[in-house]
Amino acid sequence: MRRLLCVHVFLCCLSMAAPFCPSHCTCVFHGRTDGAGTRSVLCNDPDMSDIPVNVPVDTIKLRVEKTAVRRIPTEAFYYLVDLRYLWITYNSVTSIDTGSFYNLKVLHELRLDGNMISVFPWESLKEMPRLKTLDLHNNRLTMVPTEAIPNLLNITYLDLSSNKLTTLPSDLMDIWPPFNGLTVSSNASQKIILGLQDNPWFCDCKISKLIEISKMADTPVVLMDLFLTCVAPENLAGVLFQRAELENCVKPSVMTSATKITSSLGSNVLLRCDASGSPTPKLYWTNSDGSPVNNAVQESPGEGINWSIMSLHGIEFKDAGNYNCKAKNVAGTAEATISVSIAGSISTTTPPPQPGVGAGPAVQNVTLTPPTVVSNSPIIMSTVLPRSSTTLAGVQRKPKTSPGNGSQKGSLKETKNQQGGDGRKLAADEKSKKSDASQSIKDLKIVEETTDSAVLLWTAGGKPNNAPLTVVYSPYGEDDSKRTLETKAGSGKVLLDGLSPGMRYSVCLVAKGSAAGKDPCIDFYTLDNIEDGGQNQFFIIISSIACVLVLPLIVFLVYKILALYCKGDNTALDEEELEKESYVKFETISMKQRALNVHPSELWARRATHDSERLLLCSRSSIDSQMTYKSEGSRFEYLC
Repeated sequence: MRRLLCVHVFLCCLSMAAPFCPSHCTCVFHGRTDGAGTRSVLCNDPDMSDIPVNVPVDTIKLRVEKTAVRRIPTEAFYYLVDLRYLWITYNSVTSIDTGSFYNLKVLHELRLDGNMISVFPWESLKEMPRLKTLDLHNNRLTMVPTEAIPNLLNITYLDLSSNKLTTLPSDLMDIWPPFNGLTVSSNASQKIILGLQDNPWFCDCKISKLIEISKMADTPVVLMDLFLTCVAPENLAGVLFQRAELENCVKPSVMTSATKITSSLGSNVLLRCDASGSPTPKLYWTNSDGSPVNNAVQESPGEGINWSIMSLHGIEFKDAGNYNCKAKNVAGTAEATISVSIAGSISTTTPPPQPGVGAGPAVQNVTLTPPTVVSNSPIIMSTVLPRSSTTLAGVQRKPKTSPGNGSQKGSLKETKNQQGGDGRKLAADEKSKKSDASQSIKDLKIVEETTDSAVLLWTAGGKPNNAPLTVVYSPYGEDDSKRTLETKAGSGKVLLDGLSPGMRYSVCLVAKGSAAGKDPCIDFYTLDNIEDGGQNQFFIIISSIACVLVLPLIVFLVYKILALYCKGDNTALDEEELEKESYVKFETISMKQRALNVHPSELWARRATHDSERLLLCSRSSIDSQMTYKSEGSRFEYLC
């Protein structure tokens, strides 16, 4: 009895604890007459700094508003498996963990507006497969990564307004009509609501699809604000999306040379696709089932132009079908389809002892069977349009060197007997084609030989310009290392590269349908490697030029040095003479004592001056000589 009482008390406590409401929160239960109901929790205490952890597990709607919460930790709502509405609005949230919304499998609405979120964990949307509403407006988001696009497929209400977004991934609009290829319906339930206003948009080709949507009158994608405005570049600043005209932004266009190709079993087929657009589009190949094809190459010969070639080697019946070439750039996509079919061989009542003849015209009431022996057939380009009458490509016989020619004639004879006059005419045409194929190519010669390349020239003669030719070349006598090039008869020349210096090579032109051993061939030699000798000659020429230019300069400098040296000696002599002439030897003249009857010339007396009295060259401010006149009452006068 005591145990039953304890169990009853425990159950009562558990029932009271279940609807327990966390502190700083308000819990409201919305009951119904059938006894069921929903519970909503509101937490709006400004002092709350963490997400509450003891929220009732039966909560359907949780609102955390106007609090001091700055971070949403991992698995913050793990036990709220019935939560459908989560509002964490106008808080101070700056950090959200990748696993913050783990186990919210039935969540329909997530609102995080009015926070300071700069990076949102877009991969966390995988934990909310039923999410329809995502509100991130009035935050600090700067970008939406391309990786987020697959997680937004189910979103019907996306609000990214009032952030710092300048651009969006060009593929984002491809998940919604009309860019996803789905049929546009006027059903209101299929509308997509986008809030993108109040962002500093940089209007370029990356958001060209968004600009295109803003110009559409009736579209499933509805913008909350139709008056979106460009902020950059400068020439579009302040311009509405509806009036913006983007430069260098053109949707791609795709063109194929053929839409349908029929080829024989085991042959090699090349499918070509050309595209143009701005920016330069990229090309992708896919099979009829949508799987990508990797055996393709592409090249861009210029800005805005791209081409791609996909190769099918040794095609089988499973390779038949449609191949799609898709061109894509940030402005849009375009697609073209090439259909590939495989022709069989003509079956007869009595199978011939040897494989059937190469090809024959189309006939009625024939049975198509897969050929049993396949020879190396030439490559078929998609640029050659198929004829209106279907050609049944047969099996070509392998060439033999033994007297197998007799059996071949027998087989041809049997075919003639079966087909009558048409067979004889076909054989004659085939024989003439073989003889013409070997005689139409002439004037075969090699020009412009270098150490690693050469140019092969020929004259097509009567052969059509678009007739395929195969250039086969290899070192002389080394048949194991043959290399081939595909070209047209009308080109008249081809470059043979990748050769070794100083070697002998053999090159042959093989035309389709030519007889074995009748192909025109020619031998040639590549030049020896004279790179070192060329460098030596170059250095010799440079040295000669340098000598011619420098030698006169050296002679001129030697002359100047000698002239300066000789002039130095003369200067020393001149200075010595000048020094001698710069000083004057003076004598002092004084008057004698006056006497009677003295000749006037004897009135003056001379005396030699001392060295200390010798002075420099005369000037008005210096004393160069002195004259003493002694007399009574006279004074000394100094004259220059």
